[in-house]
Amino acid sequence: MGQLFNEDKELAEVIHQELLRQQSTLNLIASENYASRAVLEAASSLLTNKYSEGYIGHRYYSGNTLVDVVEGIAIERVKRLFNAEAANVQPHSGSQANMAAYFALLKLGDKIMGMNLEHGGHLTHGASINFSGKWYNIVSYGVEKETGKIDMSHVREIALREKPKLIVAGATAYPRELDFKAFSEIAKEVGAYLMVDMAHIAGLVAGHVHQSPVPYADIITSTTHKTLRGPRGAFILSSKAHAVLIDKAVFPGLQGGPLDHIIAAKAVAFREAMQPEFVAYAKQIVVNAKALAETLKERGLKLVSGGTDNHLMLIDITERGMSGGEAETILENSGITVNRNKIPFDPRPARDPSGIRLGTPALTTRGMKEPEMRAIGNTIADILILNYSESIIERAKKTVGKLCNDYPLYPHMEYH
Repeated sequence: MGQLFNEDKELAEVIHQELLRQQSTLNLIASENYASRAVLEAASSLLTNKYSEGYIGHRYYSGNTLVDVVEGIAIERVKRLFNAEAANVQPHSGSQANMAAYFALLKLGDKIMGMNLEHGGHLTHGASINFSGKWYNIVSYGVEKETGKIDMSHVREIALREKPKLIVAGATAYPRELDFKAFSEIAKEVGAYLMVDMAHIAGLVAGHVHQSPVPYADIITSTTHKTLRGPRGAFILSSKAHAVLIDKAVFPGLQGGPLDHIIAAKAVAFREAMQPEFVAYAKQIVVNAKALAETLKERGLKLVSGGTDNHLMLIDITERGMSGGEAETILENSGITVNRNKIPFDPRPARDPSGIRLGTPALTTRGMKEPEMRAIGNTIADILILNYSESIIERAKKTVGKLCNDYPLYPHMEYH
């Protein structure tokens, strides 16, 4: 990165400081991960120079022969990875992928049934402040207050009563496995499309530790930067029957030229996810999450739904005498990054809710396993339960520092 430092020392220094921050902290944000050096190289490649509005063989600019090859590689790899009939790799983000899916299958004002944002759903699953809630007629399902889990019989009752045109299965803060087969049966019963948003669990599906939605859903959307460990971006899978509608919804419906350098980075990530090492990685994510969850529970912290089946967990810290925002700040000051998060039936506002969300993908990428998860769980419990005294914070910082040194991130990378 010598050229950046030579030409723009100010920005290079900020990026270098961010590198140091990532290297020296424990990242437990469930929606973040560390892309490989190969993914980073592809994302910063000269493909950023090309404008390629359109699709393979049908571009609106010349000079796209090799860009067509790159996009073709990405499409074939993601289809093979998930055993899908068709794929669109152009969406810039998960929200745009979801918007394209709605545009492909629905008319404005049609009824969508998605998971309640307050219970772990995504903004684009029908939140009133989001385009989905403004442009479509939304009905929601959620979790049961007693269990913190989705009751599929209740999902069916809502679907039979409301008759949605499309049902969305997917979440951003739900720590249990989703039953796509059951969702599919309900969708068929009420004559609805089934769309699965697997943004959070795509890597777990690729690694065969979560049920695949491909046999059951009409359309599947996903990001590439969470458990899949690729660049920031998205893709859409579908049957061949919906592929043309999806393509038209993405371009020209929503986007102009795709980000060809990011598509190349997606292709790298798809290839990485096909390797045996990735299967082992996905399994370890779940094993780590269970180890962390059990440690937190043993120390007396309350977990929504009582635990986890996937990569994330929600801690209800109502009884700890602090808010989610306060807990997030205290942990960050100790070198542990998490995110504040609403819990189901949360009386507090989203800006400062009653919970925090933790996930294990990033630390699993660094090579950490169950012993490290138990050490981290005990450190978090010390901070949240023992009134985070100065001595506890100092002890936590030492634990964080040792773990970061033992499991280095991007060694030899620098921006000087």
